[in-house]
Amino acid sequence: MTSFSIQSFGCRVNQAEAFLWADEFQKNGLRYKENPFKSDFVLLNTCTITSRADRDVRSFIRKISRLNPKAQLILTGCYVERAPEELRNLPLVSHIFSNKEKNSLAEKVLSHVNSREKISVRPYRSRALVKIQDGCDFRCTFCIIPSVRGKSVSSEKRKILNLVKKYIEEGFREIVLTGIHLCLYGFDLKHKSSLLELLKEIEALEGLGKVRLSSLDPRLLSHSLLAHITSSKKICPHFHLSLQHGSDNIIHRMGRKVDVAHYRKIITYLRQALPAASIGADIIVGFPGETEDDFEKTYIFLDQSPLTYFHVFPYSPRPGTEASKWPQVKDNVKKERAGLLRRLSAEKNTRFRHIFLGKEFDAVVIKKENSAAQVLTSNYFKVFIPSCPVREKEEVKIKITDVNSKETRGKIINAG
Repeated sequence: MTSFSIQSFGCRVNQAEAFLWADEFQKNGLRYKENPFKSDFVLLNTCTITSRADRDVRSFIRKISRLNPKAQLILTGCYVERAPEELRNLPLVSHIFSNKEKNSLAEKVLSHVNSREKISVRPYRSRALVKIQDGCDFRCTFCIIPSVRGKSVSSEKRKILNLVKKYIEEGFREIVLTGIHLCLYGFDLKHKSSLLELLKEIEALEGLGKVRLSSLDPRLLSHSLLAHITSSKKICPHFHLSLQHGSDNIIHRMGRKVDVAHYRKIITYLRQALPAASIGADIIVGFPGETEDDFEKTYIFLDQSPLTYFHVFPYSPRPGTEASKWPQVKDNVKKERAGLLRRLSAEKNTRFRHIFLGKEFDAVVIKKENSAAQVLTSNYFKVFIPSCPVREKEEVKIKITDVNSKETRGKIINAG
């Protein structure tokens, strides 16, 4: 029987695409293996958001060629879209597909595989990921995404609702809505809609557990949308924002047409509405023109904000973007500044988790190994449970028993 593995790099949109492909491959008789070094073919959904992402893809291909030299590699994603010639002749690469071919990718891959045995479908992830939107209509000076994914395209509402219903029937207790730019959902549809309208229809579905939103752009977070996502009993109290910087000077150079005061207003609203919510952000350091003063403003803003964590990215020039042509900040300066912000993020996150020591949460089992498990709370705490009687993707109630800088630990209060 032919076996496959899928390796997704980068954003949750890539993971959502992989979720669908894994389901389709298994329905057509291919066996899913988590370990890519033991699979007959490996599908790589690549990322090119930074030069580090490019390196990670190439490094993975080299590792596969050493540890699984008989495997076939099938490549797709944003790196393929940006620079297919860099990947085409790498070891084991048998087929590459552009982002535009992703909708028919499963069919094209299956046409090259003979195995058609009937097997039971194994979930690719413990939470169901649903892509509702792709692409972006903005042109930030640092970002390659509009070039490799195109303009914003929303999935038809009926298709999304049917997919969510399917996952509910399959027993998934958490649905993760993904998109390159979630807040643009519905603007391009023939019968215009919005993220708010879609959320209300999803939340009305019978049997729905929780809905989690991936990254949100504060530029398009209307008051009505904010009011809904902070008052809904179905939407997870976890919000990740694409802020990018804490200095108006750099935000302007990024072409984002927003300011720090607006960021502060949004984050403050979220915290006041939901004191237990995890609130995260993407932050870029070392953007061209970033001075010591710009960095200090960012550090102070993040330190004083109610953000509970942030993902920090040293600026990486992307070919074809405006900012890649500007004078660059030195790499050692980027590294130093990134280190400072990552330490600040770790400190803030540890302090936030400590607040909930002894508290109880609903959570989904996301990883099981023997009797131990890792569960994810609705407000995005990954909690280690030494003894868990239920399977992955099921819901449990847990109590947090220990918090330190490295992990959160807990115990089961109620299973199922």
